[in-house]
Amino acid sequence: MAPPTSGLHHVTAIAGDPQRNADFYVGTLGLRFVKRTVNHDDTGTYHFYFGDERGSPGTNITFFPWSDGGRAGEFGAGQTRDTAYAIPTDSIDYWVDRLESRDIDVERAERFGETVLRFEDPDGIGLELVATELADDADVQPWDDGPVPVDHQLRGFHAVTLAVAEFEPTASALTDVLGYELEAEADGRRRYRAAEGGPGSAIDLVETDAGRGRMGVGTVHHIAFMAEDEAQQQRYREAFADQGLRSTEIVDRKYFRSIYCREPGGILFEVATNEPGFAVDEDVEELGSSLVLPEWLEADRESIEAQLPEFDGPSIEDGSQ
Repeated sequence: MAPPTSGLHHVTAIAGDPQRNADFYVGTLGLRFVKRTVNHDDTGTYHFYFGDERGSPGTNITFFPWSDGGRAGEFGAGQTRDTAYAIPTDSIDYWVDRLESRDIDVERAERFGETVLRFEDPDGIGLELVATELADDADVQPWDDGPVPVDHQLRGFHAVTLAVAEFEPTASALTDVLGYELEAEADGRRRYRAAEGGPGSAIDLVETDAGRGRMGVGTVHHIAFMAEDEAQQQRYREAFADQGLRSTEIVDRKYFRSIYCREPGGILFEVATNEPGFAVDEDVEELGSSLVLPEWLEADRESIEAQLPEFDGPSIEDGSQ
C-alpha cells in the first residue's frame, strides 16, 4: 500500500474570461497570482495559479481560462461541488462584509461544528470559507502586499466536496489508495480525513441524483493530492493498479511531477510532488509578473503568445501586486 497522503496539493478548474478570473481571486479573495503559464496540453490556453505568497502546496487553486466563448460545463455526479478554504475563527464577519460589499451572495451554515460561508465565483464555481481552529496550524506564507489584511487571509485548503452517484466507489479510492479514513457522517455527507490530519486533510462526499456532469467553464477539472517525491508516486501507481485502476506515467509539470487517475466515481485525481515549486523560473518577488514557459515550449513562445487572449494581469483594489 502507498504511504498516506498529507492532503490536498491543488485544485484545478475551468474559468471563462481570464481577466475576470484573476481579478476575483486576487482582488476579492486576496490570493497571490503566483504563476502565469499555459496549459501544457493546450498551449492556446493560459494556466493561472493563485495561492499564498510563495504558492505553497495546499494553497493553490489553478485555472484554465477558456474565455467566455468556451463551452459551459454542467454540474453532476463525478465532479467537485465545492472547494473550501480555512479561515481563522475570528474572521467570519470580515469575510461576510467583504463578500457582500461586492454583491456576492453568501450562505452561512454550521457543519461538523464549524461555521461555513458558501458562495460562487464569477463562473459559478462553488467556494467555501470555513472558520476552523486548523487555520492556526496551516503552513502558509502570508502575502504582505495583498488586498486582504494578513490576519484575515485564507489559510490554504480546508476540504473539497465531491458529488458522486454513490459513496462507496470513490470512498474506496480514498481509503485504499490514499490512506484516508472515515471521520464523521451527518446530513447526507461523509467526511474522510487524511491519516496525518491537519489543514487541507479533509474530503467530503455527498451523493447526488444528477446525471454525470459535463466538463466546461464553471466546473472543476481535477483535484490533486500531495506526494513527497517520485518514489512515492510510483507506489501510488501500484496502489491504483491494485484497485483495478489505471494511472498515467509520471508527467513533468515543471513546478511538480504528477500522475493522474480517474477514480471509479468519475473524478480525476492527480498526485503531485511538493517540489520543486514555483521559484524555479522566477524570483519569489516576481512570481506571476510575466508569461513563463517550460523549456520544451520556449522555442514556440512567439506563436503561443499570438494565440492567447488579451490579459493585463490581476487588478487589486486596495493593495499592490
